[in-house]
Amino acid sequence: MPLSGPLYERVASAPPVPTGLPMVVVLNGFTDAGSAVTRMIELFRDDLDPSPVVSFSADVLLDYRARRPIITFDGDHLADYRPPRLELSLAHDALGQPFVLLAGYEPDFAWDAFAETVVGLAEGLQVSGVTWVHAIPMPVPHTRPIGTTVSGTRSDLTHAHSVWKPHTQVPATMGHLLELRLAEAGHAVAGFVLLVPHYLADTEYPAAALAGLDTLSVATGLVFDADEIRDENRDYLAKVDDQVEGNSELTAMLRTLEERYDSYMAGSTLAQPIIHTGDLPSADELAAELERFLADRREGDDKRGRR
Repeated sequence: MPLSGPLYERVASAPPVPTGLPMVVVLNGFTDAGSAVTRMIELFRDDLDPSPVVSFSADVLLDYRARRPIITFDGDHLADYRPPRLELSLAHDALGQPFVLLAGYEPDFAWDAFAETVVGLAEGLQVSGVTWVHAIPMPVPHTRPIGTTVSGTRSDLTHAHSVWKPHTQVPATMGHLLELRLAEAGHAVAGFVLLVPHYLADTEYPAAALAGLDTLSVATGLVFDADEIRDENRDYLAKVDDQVEGNSELTAMLRTLEERYDSYMAGSTLAQPIIHTGDLPSADELAAELERFLADRREGDDKRGRR
């Protein structure tokens, strides 16, 4: 699709951005298991009050037919149109440490132009490194820590925190392209893939967002206040555990996943790849068993609203 206007505009009231800051990239779109990235973006925007420096044009980058903006129907009139946002901002963590934040929707169009622009902005700001996070569903148990696959140029992070190192081809996201182009330009870059339990991937799973924040802290030294998400996660897990304990099929599935996870992590020669799903219940079966729980979560989402 040809560009229909400027890709971005600089915000006139933007504060000066110091050089040498870490850059964090969180884009929600194609892969967001457990709504990990969406929840992280909400936390950054609500709690950190980032100051936009560059605003990207949704009219150029977004397919509105695929991702409809939200508008409020208020009795007898329309109000509160919320256009999608993709911004490069100056933000500060819970300790006041500054960092550069690229957050919002994943572009649908003009990928090469967008990637070239972001690389140019990173070079202009002389960022110290770039870290991005996304999440995919995997047959792993929710009773174990969420693992990560790490890619990029930071071998220290890959060796220490990549629990699964596949050789495969996957549908690309903008995060992948940014990582590739940044690495080609000589930047320090790390991409974290959160491996989220597949039977919870279509819900808003608070532990996934917590894991994402932890990976950013490990990679950048930034600190985030996630007490509210931790409280949500305790309530969420209690409801999941109730559902599992009341169903023998789900209990058997969970035990199988735990055994495979533990064997894999221990490095046993008898370990089966954690991607094996041959004798697990189908997604439809799991969805049916968790129907009441998921309905409760959706009702909570409607009350809180999303941005």
